[in-house]
Amino acid sequence: MGKFITDQILGMKWLNTLIGNLLGTLGLDATSRIGGSIQFFLYDVIKITVLLCVLIYLISYIQSYFPPERSKKIMGRFHGIWANCIAALLGTVTPFCSCSSIPLFIGFTSAGLPLGVAFSFLISSPMVDLGSLVLLMSIFGA
Repeated sequence: MGKFITDQILGMKWLNTLIGNLLGTLGLDATSRIGGSIQFFLYDVIKITVLLCVLIYLISYIQSYFPPERSKKIMGRFHGIWANCIAALLGTVTPFCSCSSIPLFIGFTSAGLPLGVAFSFLISSPMVDLGSLVLLMSIFGA
């Protein structure tokens, strides 16, 4: 079951086969250099577009329930090294990429959070996020 999810859903091998068959009906051989290049290009463009659209939608939906004010409220309760640990853990479990972590970092510093705490969140948020953990689990297993 895990191999099916990794290959067919996350890897979209069905899409690669579909594009290969489509190119075959157009007269291009997918095993030739030019046919393989066109197949790879179309497959990657479609796959990346679909994955980005799905992930952006999911992350936006999750972010609507987890605004920056809530993060600041949680991190504002702690002081010292514990504040850095909580900020790093909060950055790990929040689905923010570096594109949204930088505005959050600026918002945290302008809201009065200590710079070290904001940096702990900024470093851990895009480096160790849910997507990275899922990717690592799909490669190495649970």
